[in-house]
Amino acid sequence: MTISTRGAAQAPAVLVLEDGRIFRGRAYGAVGETFGEAVFSTGMTGYQETLTDPSYDRQIVVATAPQIGNTGWNDEDDESSRIWVSGYVVRDPARIPSNWRSRRALDEELAKQGVVGISGVDTRALTRHLRERGAMRSGVFSGEALAPDAELLARVQAQPQMKGASLYEEVATKEAYTVPAIGEKKFTVAAIDLGIKGMTPRRMAERGIEVHVLPATATAEDVYALAPDGVFFSNGPGDPATADGPVALMRAVLERRTPLFGICFGNQILGRALGFGTYKLKYGHRGINQPVQDRTTGKVEVTAHNHGFAVDAPLDKISDTEFGRAEVSHVCLNDQVVEGLHLLDQPAFSVQYHPEAAAGPHDAAYLFDRFVTLMEGQRA
Repeated sequence: MTISTRGAAQAPAVLVLEDGRIFRGRAYGAVGETFGEAVFSTGMTGYQETLTDPSYDRQIVVATAPQIGNTGWNDEDDESSRIWVSGYVVRDPARIPSNWRSRRALDEELAKQGVVGISGVDTRALTRHLRERGAMRSGVFSGEALAPDAELLARVQAQPQMKGASLYEEVATKEAYTVPAIGEKKFTVAAIDLGIKGMTPRRMAERGIEVHVLPATATAEDVYALAPDGVFFSNGPGDPATADGPVALMRAVLERRTPLFGICFGNQILGRALGFGTYKLKYGHRGINQPVQDRTTGKVEVTAHNHGFAVDAPLDKISDTEFGRAEVSHVCLNDQVVEGLHLLDQPAFSVQYHPEAAAGPHDAAYLFDRFVTLMEGQRA
């Protein structure tokens, strides 16, 4: 139950974690109840892009930046057609938004879309708790949804785990659509939508690519009916171990040796297609300040992340796979998590992070140029 009303900023609200930890604050956005996996995002900016990122489906996002809402909400920066987070947790909401593009306040938009949030929380203590204990099931309750703590905890513990959750189909487009190339059309790319962000096809369009965005249920026949120069697999939510359909499609693309590029969920799909496993990280990588090394150049990039699962592939050797030799191309310098894969015997690569960087640094934008180079080489 969610009552999408604003104006209850002083109404009490609670955040309940599955291990019994409770944080009390005030209602923010809609009033009611919501459930999801509690995770934290370390971005100092870009909350609008975060909230509308489909990869955050069924997650309650904790903003580590102490003040949120300063720039309000505009009509240009959405990464999809709606807010996808299940709930939002902030410390100090801005009283008055101030930005020349702002059209309304953040809490007004949260209420409009029925997103239950909580403010006034000690987000520093909450983040430390999640780092120590790991991301976990949680619930935010306010208004008529409030009940004794034991009852709220029981509601939270009755929710499904993120591990084993198949979510990519529920966030993906149901109908194919096309993003035209900007300027001269040079290539055609079939993009498999597993939770794609709006900036991703735009970055490809800037490079002369006509992008055909296909549903997550697309088949090889759907892809090759477009006569694509390349195939792209997007970011998305949930456990990659559930994505047997996209894995089968990627294997079909690899068999045809079509230039292939995957990001985030797409990186995990490539890992599975090559025979590697995947696993759930303790608390994941979420934010726009994660250091990653491109091992092919030695360059260190500051990158935008949103993932709770990772590929289990060896860092110290080249692996033999059904589709040729593969190596780990990128690695996170914080914890040595695999952040990219590269095939040495055919044109395919992927990264675990978000090179479209909305919001975030643009250090990794070159990866779209690398995809273009692969397509140019294949055409030649």
